[in-house]
Amino acid sequence: MPETRVIVNLSNHHIHLSRADVEALFGPGYQLTKTKDLGQPGQFACAETLTIQGPKGRLEGLRILGPERKETQCEILASDVFKLGVPGCPTRESGLLEGSFPMEIIGPKGSLKKDRGLIIAKRHIHFDPEAAKRFGVVDKEIVSLRAGGERSAVFEGVVCRVHATYALECHLDFDEGNAVGIGSGTMGEIVGRAGGRT
Repeated sequence: MPETRVIVNLSNHHIHLSRADVEALFGPGYQLTKTKDLGQPGQFACAETLTIQGPKGRLEGLRILGPERKETQCEILASDVFKLGVPGCPTRESGLLEGSFPMEIIGPKGSLKKDRGLIIAKRHIHFDPEAAKRFGVVDKEIVSLRAGGERSAVFEGVVCRVHATYALECHLDFDEGNAVGIGSGTMGEIVGRAGGRT
């Protein structure tokens, strides 16, 4: 029988920056300050934070996650949509920015207006290839995940992401975790498979 139980960690809103945008926001040659490692190998939280300005409001203290990326993207919570005034902000897998929302980023040494990069992150599970074999899943497969105790619920449309650089871990965001009363480190269970792929 394939394995079904996976650790669930919660993600808050955060931003990933390109090298050019780090320098535009913090100054030429600036290097981000690593504060702690995250669950995925090579990924880390930074000391620096930024502000995202929307049509109706702003998010302040938005944490930067490293390392730097090819393209800047900001992952917000569904509940942030109302504060920022960005109705219809799309739910996307990380890195899939076609059709994503524009945003304004404010840093200590400058600001940027980006024509895309604002998304709500699609719920997903990271698998290394060996873990994917144990669970019987393939890259981009869609599964359902049950999480929570008294307030448990089944999350549909969870994307399986398989890569040699990944560690086994499910990512839900704070809104989703709060809805079922869980924190990071909770175990979830794959309870269904949609049979399709993204």
